[in-house]
Amino acid sequence: MAKNKNNQAIWNTRIKKKTSSIFQRVGSSINIDRRLYKEDIAGSVAHVEMLFKQKIISFKIKNKIVYGLEKIKKEIEKNKFDFSTKYEDIHMNIEKKLFLIIGDDAGYIHTARSRNDQVITDFKIWIKSATKEINNSIDKIIKSTLKIAEKNIETIMPGFTHLKNAQPISLGHYLMAYVEMFFRDKKRFINNLESLNESPLGVAAISGTSFNIDRNYTAKKLGFKNVTNNSIDTVSDRDFVLDFLYSVSVCSMHISRIAEELIIWNSDAYSLIHLSDKVVTGSSIMPQKKNPDLLEYIRGKTGSTFGNLFSMLTILKGLPLSYYKDMQDDKEIVFSSNDKLLDCLKILDDILKNIYPNKKKMYELANTGFITATDLADYLVKNHSMSFRRAYEKTAEIVNLADKKKKKLSELSIEELKKIEPNLTKDVLKVFDLKNSVNSKKSYGGTSFENIKRMIMKYKKII
Repeated sequence: MAKNKNNQAIWNTRIKKKTSSIFQRVGSSINIDRRLYKEDIAGSVAHVEMLFKQKIISFKIKNKIVYGLEKIKKEIEKNKFDFSTKYEDIHMNIEKKLFLIIGDDAGYIHTARSRNDQVITDFKIWIKSATKEINNSIDKIIKSTLKIAEKNIETIMPGFTHLKNAQPISLGHYLMAYVEMFFRDKKRFINNLESLNESPLGVAAISGTSFNIDRNYTAKKLGFKNVTNNSIDTVSDRDFVLDFLYSVSVCSMHISRIAEELIIWNSDAYSLIHLSDKVVTGSSIMPQKKNPDLLEYIRGKTGSTFGNLFSMLTILKGLPLSYYKDMQDDKEIVFSSNDKLLDCLKILDDILKNIYPNKKKMYELANTGFITATDLADYLVKNHSMSFRRAYEKTAEIVNLADKKKKKLSELSIEELKKIEPNLTKDVLKVFDLKNSVNSKKSYGGTSFENIKRMIMKYKKII
């Protein structure tokens, strides 16, 4: 053991020739998985405590290993630990250092486990923690959106379909649509925690172990609810990685959608919002420019996040059971997507705190494009016993008349309206009022002011 202890790969007894330098470089993952040091040490401590409990190692050896691991943890946290590509990954770097600290007794740490179950255990613990951090960031986005929505319940704007004016709505209602999206993101991440709650530790390389271990003990120690059921599936499973990457991708897509929305609204063509100087940049040649670069940044990052999901799917699609080196990329992919999402959530939250709606412009735009035409059709159904299709035809004729006369619907006189539908009275004119239109949509989920207030209160209580 002394020959192999500190300066050679653990498998050097079997592999006689030195590994090529190129393989040492590409085979090493320490620059990526060093982020798992806390999880790796926690898993090792739980494992050796279980080995002692099961009388597989002595109390003295257990204590020496735990002491050494705690010392290593402190060294890493103080940036005094020398991570070496020679020892490939975080697991072997820690084990090699443990030999230097406590001697040959470090060799007992890997009893009844493999790096296969070790890395999945580390990774699951890390993703659980990352998921909770993401959800905390999503909560901030929801809170910031609720604040803007609450201030703009009675801010009237056009609701768009095909980027054309469709029906008048409240800006608060529009923003609450994004609250729904981000809340679904949060639930998606929460659901993932359930599948992450099965401990892989103890299945070893592929077939389990002949040692009398207690997997339920280590599962409980590490915060898992259950243990996995099949050793082969456990070491080959990366579904939990795909679940995480998919959830990140959907959340990123929602961020991209609101970013695109705000970019359009901020454009000179729309001018529906103003962005504070805190969240815009200038031009190197055009002195007047204030560009929404941060919004463009978070919109753009969605592409690489989608790419990470498809990279992982592609890696897994052709793999037979069970573990293969192909899977080494999973951590770099996950870390990349996680970091991008957290950055984008923080940026979006900052942007939301620096947005100012142009209420006058929103109202003016809402008052164009015959936006209350549907209200007129509904009025004809409710007050003149028409089928909706007949009311639709009558309304289309009235819209054509207004278009021909270059008038808004609200500018048509009752006499002009009666030429198309003689039974109309002055009472019909109220349907062209934008505020009345918005407030008439009282069905659950609609844009009426009272509905919006109730939904804001609902989410304030939840968040």
